[in-house]
Amino acid sequence: MANVVLEFKVSAGDSEPQSRPVLILGQQNNLQQVSWSHIKGKLQPVVSKETWQAALNALNPNPTDSCPLYLNQAVVATLPSRVSRHNTPASVHFLSRLIRSCLPGGNNRCIVVVCERSEVFASACAVARAFPLFTRRSASSRRTEKKHVTVEFVAVGNDSSPLDDVEIRCLANAADGVRLAARIVDTPCNEMNTDHFLDEIKAVGSELGISPVIIRGEELKQRGFGGIYGVGKAAENPPALAVLSHTPDGATQTIAWVGKGIVYDTGGLSIKGKTTMPGMKRDCGGAAAVLGAFKATIKQGFKDNLHAVFCLAENSVGPTATRPDDIHTLYSGKTVEINNTDAEGRLVLADGVVYASKDLSADIILDMATLTGAQGISTGKYHAAVMTNSEQWEVACVRAGRSSGDLAHPLVYCPELHFSEFTSAVADMKNSVADRENAQSSCAGLFIGSHLGFDWPGVWVHVDIASPVHAGERATGFGVALLMALFGQASDDSILNQVSPLGAPCNKSEDQMERDCKRRRLV
Repeated sequence: MANVVLEFKVSAGDSEPQSRPVLILGQQNNLQQVSWSHIKGKLQPVVSKETWQAALNALNPNPTDSCPLYLNQAVVATLPSRVSRHNTPASVHFLSRLIRSCLPGGNNRCIVVVCERSEVFASACAVARAFPLFTRRSASSRRTEKKHVTVEFVAVGNDSSPLDDVEIRCLANAADGVRLAARIVDTPCNEMNTDHFLDEIKAVGSELGISPVIIRGEELKQRGFGGIYGVGKAAENPPALAVLSHTPDGATQTIAWVGKGIVYDTGGLSIKGKTTMPGMKRDCGGAAAVLGAFKATIKQGFKDNLHAVFCLAENSVGPTATRPDDIHTLYSGKTVEINNTDAEGRLVLADGVVYASKDLSADIILDMATLTGAQGISTGKYHAAVMTNSEQWEVACVRAGRSSGDLAHPLVYCPELHFSEFTSAVADMKNSVADRENAQSSCAGLFIGSHLGFDWPGVWVHVDIASPVHAGERATGFGVALLMALFGQASDDSILNQVSPLGAPCNKSEDQMERDCKRRRLV
């Protein structure tokens, strides 16, 4: 899958399965709506209309099913007929699995996805997840020829008009962002340290015509970034804060996405065990998602100021490593007593969100991170955990998760009950909780929010993606689609407008809207 060129087209064109194997998939009722004339060019002469109809009638999804139409060169597969309210209607997890298991082999293949228009964006991102880019298998490195997969969407339902070139470009950019994020997360630290990650940021900046702001090494210490510097100072490659900024004319508000980029997490002196340390190359998943989403979003046109803030460090063990009992002063000016060096992500993100507020004057700040193992216990392997100071944005995140396929579910937001877990006798706070059985994921997010201040007038959203950032031993690119959908109303793109939960007409009067604080208004 690693050497696959993925191409989205308005029409994949006609070609018999012997020369271009094909997979056609969708919900069974959607497949039944497709006219034979629309797909016969991809199946004839080896598959007749009668064979196609017989295969559709034979499918019995529980929750999925597939049926070969001609040898192993043409397959039809069906998604679950219905999903629960906490799942996405596009059934993206099943879609990715069906592609991996049912797509015929070959150097030139075709996927036809049959779905409603509202599910096209989520489905395109799910297709991208099935084709990871990173591999170091020797056989793959010797293979120079690229494999091509062409993807076509057939819209059914109320709006069955074909997609246009602009919409296809949006899907291609989103898929590219998902695969970029997954590649970075899959890459081990010997090839993706802070230097390499900065190169990835510079490459995206160069493609978009943006020069990144980079604060590194001792300069972090001098400028007061005690969180990022303290976490990464023991590593061979110095820590960094990097920023990509999009500031168009006519922008009415400023948004900042802050990503946790711990390129490897040993746990520091509070070191992880031999069974929990493998896989910690994925601790940069938040920053990778922010980079992939920023690239795709700006390419599609974005009306407001958008800053991508990357908090990069390697949590290493060495003579200069932070010790438990050390006290660091973070960029907020608050002091933190370190009682667990393996609770490092919140330290770098605290510096990042305060930088977004103080230096970038952000109205809306969203931080994304593989923050806590407890997230998987709280919301599971498929749903990110979301916490925010705004009830409207909590609802919006859940809706964006369903429309994008990057599912999300709320955490408890109750600082008056939970923040006492960080009480310190000698500093403003500790960095890890006293009681690990008291809403760990919520408390970790509150630590970050406390440096903005719980009375901060802007919108703050915290997204913990520790479990959904990977499926088995492969990265998923999780977070890219969620960010693009959540802020889609500020995009110039019609597909992103459609999947965005924000900006919909509301029942407030004009006077009420005028009185609303600008910093709390939706995109």
